[in-house]
Amino acid sequence: MVSYINQLRGEGVTLHEAIIQGSLTRLRPVLMTALVASLGFVPMALATGTGAEVQKPLATVVIGGLISSTILTLLILPALYRVLERKGRPAPHPPLTTELSTA
Repeated sequence: MVSYINQLRGEGVTLHEAIIQGSLTRLRPVLMTALVASLGFVPMALATGTGAEVQKPLATVVIGGLISSTILTLLILPALYRVLERKGRPAPHPPLTTELSTA
């Protein structure tokens, strides 16, 4: 997502628009990836057979990690990008004027 936002910024898109467009473009792939992985662990989390006492905690942790990383990627990352982009950019300097002396 950050590289896509940087690409948009390189094309001259404003910071706000680049963050919005980059987030919306990456929303579906991020959600689909997390959803597929989480749904794959649901049978493991609901297991009651042999070995379930080991599988359940593992599946719960993985599903929780996928959910939290998805939230971080979609909400926190764009907000941090905005904050850090503003802090990292130097203050604009007044335009330099060159004065030619006539002698």
